Amino acid sequence: MNKDQVKGAAKDLGGKIQEEVGKLVGSTEQQTKGLKNQAEGKVQEHIGDLKENVKDARDAVKDALKP
Repeated sequence: MNKDQVKGAAKDLGGKIQEEVGKLVGSTEQQTKGLKNQAEGKVQEHIGDLKENVKDARDAVKDALKP
């Protein structure tokens, strides 16, 4: 895992908690902020996944080119 995957997952989880707290206290503002944080977290996680895939592909190419 890379830092983007970890930070993205944490932001997504924090957003879920924030959304639920907003529901409990009746704050649509907190619910909206929670949903926004979830979306940002998921995007950051996907960026991290993409970075991992590129790294894995790069390593595979390096290994294939070794004599």
